Amino acid sequence: MKFGINGWVWTSPVTTQEVERLAPLVKQFGFDQFEIPLETIGDVDYARAAEILREHGLSVSTTAAMGPDRDLIHEDESIRANGKNYIKQAIEATQALGATNFVGPIYSAVGRTWQQSAIERARDLDLLVATLRELAEYANDKGVVLCVEPLNRFETSFINLAAQAIEVIDRIDHPNVGVMLDSFHMNIEEKSLGEAIRQTGARLKHFHACENDRGAPGTGHVPWHSVAQALKEIHYDGPVVIESFTPKVKSIARAAAIWREFEPSPDALAENGGKFLRQLLG
Repeated sequence: MKFGINGWVWTSPVTTQEVERLAPLVKQFGFDQFEIPLETIGDVDYARAAEILREHGLSVSTTAAMGPDRDLIHEDESIRANGKNYIKQAIEATQALGATNFVGPIYSAVGRTWQQSAIERARDLDLLVATLRELAEYANDKGVVLCVEPLNRFETSFINLAAQAIEVIDRIDHPNVGVMLDSFHMNIEEKSLGEAIRQTGARLKHFHACENDRGAPGTGHVPWHSVAQALKEIHYDGPVVIESFTPKVKSIARAAAIWREFEPSPDALAENGGKFLRQLLG
């Protein structure tokens, strides 16, 4: 199991210079992996960032930033096309960084919620399955795995539950598409975090460990022992990554309601959260 942290804990956007600044700190706090958000393709010199992370003994994953113009199921065809093009570019960036997992709500814009009839949902699911199957083939050629993340009801109305992500993944039936679960969203939506993890099983390729308020894991009321037991039962050995946000993350701050700092400092969030997770799961 690898323990990682997302650069959004400290800054936005995560540039090459920020990777250089943060990599030694991430290593100092005991992490194995640094997660790079891909807000704008080209924010990072991927070859140089990969070199920096290798120098510090850190592996890497990437995460999507699904803004209003990046949406695979939008009624506007140009927005769908832009979303698909962004994900293709993100797959290329992930490969260039030497990463495997590209994760996030790679289906719709964060913050877009709408009411759907059963017929409309079935139509959008068909569209998403077809699009992600095509993107999975593209990812396969690059050695990248797409990890689909359910979000809470305030950030999307489309995929909120592990069961809904599983439906999509099973219909796609491709080795380069899996599920990512995030304890922050699960804490809002799932009846049982442990049962959702067990239900996901081998489909789980990435896990975001976040407290109920997005603060340091172990400082709130997420049922961490239930999470740990379920991860053990499914023999999960993938990345466990802390994802939180500074209010500087303009690309998603409003959509995700990021109005304040969650700990005394980003360093405290990283250090304390990492220590807790290693004790819990290491």
